[in-house]
Amino acid sequence: MNAPAAALLRQVADLDWEAMTHDLDAQGFAVTPPIVAAAACRRLRRSFDDGTARFRATVDMARYNFGRGRYRYFDYPLPGVVEALRQALYPHLAAIANTWHERLGQPADWPASLDDLTARCHAQGQLRPTPLLLRYQAGDFNCLHQDLYGPIHFPLQAVVLLSRPGEEFTGGELILVEQRPRMQSRPLVVPLLQGQAAIIPVRERPRRGARGWHRAKMRHGVGTVTGGCRSTLGLIFHDAR
Repeated sequence: MNAPAAALLRQVADLDWEAMTHDLDAQGFAVTPPIVAAAACRRLRRSFDDGTARFRATVDMARYNFGRGRYRYFDYPLPGVVEALRQALYPHLAAIANTWHERLGQPADWPASLDDLTARCHAQGQLRPTPLLLRYQAGDFNCLHQDLYGPIHFPLQAVVLLSRPGEEFTGGELILVEQRPRMQSRPLVVPLLQGQAAIIPVRERPRRGARGWHRAKMRHGVGTVTGGCRSTLGLIFHDAR
């Protein structure tokens, strides 16, 4: 492990995971302090325009009625900071994911290491990496969705803001919508600063009600960017078919 990756591992390990777990339980998301340095954010943003060898696919969202904007899936091997972030975050999120599964009456069998999860995905034919860069210009947005990609879908993911809000772009808020049984859906706006990561559910989360824990379906998207250019890094931990 190189020095920057080791430093990132320590930085993520030192986060207040008790508070973040509380936030995920209480409101359905948690936000880290800035964990990606401004220089690394700039390098990742610039890499969007690199040659196709770095990426396995590029998606124009308007073509598929996903919204407006473009995103690009990294190919293996992943860039160093992307791989380091996934490796650093995953063990902490796996512990939360197993607690969530127990609350919902499911097997708490998410492996402790990302490498083991990747091996599980590959054994089921999910071979394609899912981390991605997203770029939104003025007028772009992302419709509400879930990042599933196959039968194996790890319950949590991270969204890292790579641009400076209010300076490099305006609008473009990260939005979550929680479906509640026999109630209207609950919208959530997640404010982020450059380098911060939002930890959000992929598909659902356990929500405590009067009769105990129940499933709350969740989707996420991005509001319309009103000016500038907004770039984010999406960290999904399961591979795709």
